[in-house]
Amino acid sequence: MSVALGWFGWPQAIVLAVAAQRLAELVYARRNTARLLAAGGVEVGARHYPLFFLIQGGWLAALLVLTPADTPISWPLLALFAALQAARVWIIATLGRYWTTRIVTVADAPLVTGGPYRWLRHPNYAVVAAEIVTLPLALSQPWVALAAGAATVPLLRHRIAVEEAALAARR
Repeated sequence: MSVALGWFGWPQAIVLAVAAQRLAELVYARRNTARLLAAGGVEVGARHYPLFFLIQGGWLAALLVLTPADTPISWPLLALFAALQAARVWIIATLGRYWTTRIVTVADAPLVTGGPYRWLRHPNYAVVAAEIVTLPLALSQPWVALAAGAATVPLLRHRIAVEEAALAARR
């Protein structure tokens, strides 16, 4: 059963929920960033940071505008996206006060090796790479998945290199 009111339907409700989640994460990240910088943390890679806003914002805007309200939703892919969001929450909870959307390193802070960091060095970036294609595919938007994925992967590769360099002294 599909419920659509003009331009607004389940796809738009889903995209707006994801946008609200991202905004809540930004509030939390900004608090953590301010706290870390006040404790002597150093930010690196700030020049590429705005590109994440551009890609994430463009991804959500494209999904909101390009997806017809009556588009059939792939519920298995949406379930996968929900699982990725659970992984995102696990990552944020594992990093706690050290989780930010920026690269901020504090010289005497311990490196996190628990939670998903037991298995992956950069689980957050793996989640980002997967979700950027999964949600558009769940909403029948393969071109958005392709474009957002193509823009995200090189940016994540660059960011991982910057983060690895910043953490090298603490490994």
